[in-house]
Amino acid sequence: MTIESSLLNGPLGFGAAPLGNMFRDIPEEEALATVEAAWDAGTRYFDTAPFYGSGLSEIRLGRVMSKKKRDEYILSTKVGRIIVDKLVSGPQEFGEKGTLFRFGRKNEIVYDYSAEGAERSIEHSLKRMSVDRIDFVWIHDIAQDFHGNNWLSVFDIAHKGAMKALDKMRDEGVIKGWGLGVNRIEPVELMLGFDDVKPDGTLLAGRYSLLDHSDSLRRLMPLAEKKNVQLVIGGPYSSGVLAGGTHFEYADAPKPILDKVAKIKGIAERHNVAIKAIALQFVIAHPAVVSVIPGASKPERIKEDHAALKVKVPDDVWQELRKENLVDPKAPLPIDK
Repeated sequence: MTIESSLLNGPLGFGAAPLGNMFRDIPEEEALATVEAAWDAGTRYFDTAPFYGSGLSEIRLGRVMSKKKRDEYILSTKVGRIIVDKLVSGPQEFGEKGTLFRFGRKNEIVYDYSAEGAERSIEHSLKRMSVDRIDFVWIHDIAQDFHGNNWLSVFDIAHKGAMKALDKMRDEGVIKGWGLGVNRIEPVELMLGFDDVKPDGTLLAGRYSLLDHSDSLRRLMPLAEKKNVQLVIGGPYSSGVLAGGTHFEYADAPKPILDKVAKIKGIAERHNVAIKAIALQFVIAHPAVVSVIPGASKPERIKEDHAALKVKVPDDVWQELRKENLVDPKAPLPIDK
């Protein structure tokens, strides 16, 4: 079963990382209202991970989704990290992401990319979300941004462990499919070169957006299409800077990025179209992409996302973006279809 055939209501999904108190301490009622708003808007694909707030995102998502009919939505989470009962006193730091979830729960997070670790992680996720099954499972962050120069050794552990376990679970019908959930393209390229495991897709965050897509376009997208591995794209707003925020790559946006965003925003305003519409529609214009999952922690953001995907972006916008070299000349655009 392909990811595309599993999506129940179009390509727009919900990225639940913000529910783990990413960047700020989100009130419980606001978090749950955001999930309900996504459901009411027609969203039927939800993605989360144990990492997001040390299980807080899964808990909050489950409080809403466990009350819905399970056959009416698609759910994905991730493996590679185990949440333990031990509490930590200070913020936990995670590679280049620093203390991204410092407002999350205080449970310690430990890495485990073994087969047993993957199975254990899934069991824990099922309990946290109070659901009976998970559809797609992504192996989380086996890349240099979290593991530094040791990332290849970690990747090898995941290849021999979690990948083999998930391959078996998929073949046995326990899950619908699996892949990686990463912020870098190198581990996906490596995985797609294997003959002993057969991933179904990959969640790629931040590497195919208006602000960063050339490397993926040339290196990863052709390989994914050749291998029939479909891509779910996270981070279409590049950590928020394309949606009115100030973060890029989970940190303060540097001046060159802010300058580029200002140019894109200028084009959007001249044509009276939201920059979110340009960002989302750019992503899904690529044939290898089957879903885009922006994150949100406020109900009104959900409405904006759904409206942005439906709006008609004038052809002149795409032509101007190309003319001003704000998109790669080889990037597929909606006007190319």
